[in-house]
Amino acid sequence: VDLGINTDAVCSIMKADGTILARKFIDFASDKDRMIHAMNRTRRKQSKYGPKSARGLWAYVKRLNEDRAKKISAAIVEFASQHSVDAIVMEHLDFKGCKKRGSKAQRLSMWNHGIIREKVEQKAHLLGIRIATICAWKTSALAFDGSGSVARDDNNHALAAFTTGKQYNCDLSAAYNIGARYFIRELLKPLPETERSSLEAKVPAVKRRTSCVYADLLILQNEYGCSKAA
Repeated sequence: VDLGINTDAVCSIMKADGTILARKFIDFASDKDRMIHAMNRTRRKQSKYGPKSARGLWAYVKRLNEDRAKKISAAIVEFASQHSVDAIVMEHLDFKGCKKRGSKAQRLSMWNHGIIREKVEQKAHLLGIRIATICAWKTSALAFDGSGSVARDDNNHALAAFTTGKQYNCDLSAAYNIGARYFIRELLKPLPETERSSLEAKVPAVKRRTSCVYADLLILQNEYGCSKAA
């Protein structure tokens, strides 16, 4: 699962060998618009009458935001349950101490990724689904096909251009990379040191998890299958 600001969540159902079984874009656009309009009203009132004048409006915005987080988490778990997944994999996100700048600073400050993850975990455990997290470093910045960094479209931030010229949804590419990093870790972790070192020598990219992408999982699975056959 890739949580985002432009699209609420992008999910992909992935098998250990990298096979993609299903994809889903979760986006409650009307709820998002309602919250953005409420935030704009709050900002206008604050600028005109001072910070304390908009306490009631901020409380309303907070309620809208929390309700949206509950809807997103419910949709994620429902999609996972429909496909009988073993685990839901999400990024470990931590913005403590991070200064938010730019035109989307206010929207980023209202990004309830922590509440979404908490609600997903609660609902998933009731269904017997495990929750796993991976390092979020460069999951969106690197193309899933291993071609390198992506360039975001200025007019559509959800669209990315690969170095090969191909255009792809950036959040979906990130979802592939998230699943791949989880399976790379699960494949290598239980192996004996000699076997793991041998595989890492054949696929050097998997040595550094913060730069692993979906293409690396496919290569690793191929090498692992060849080593077992030998």
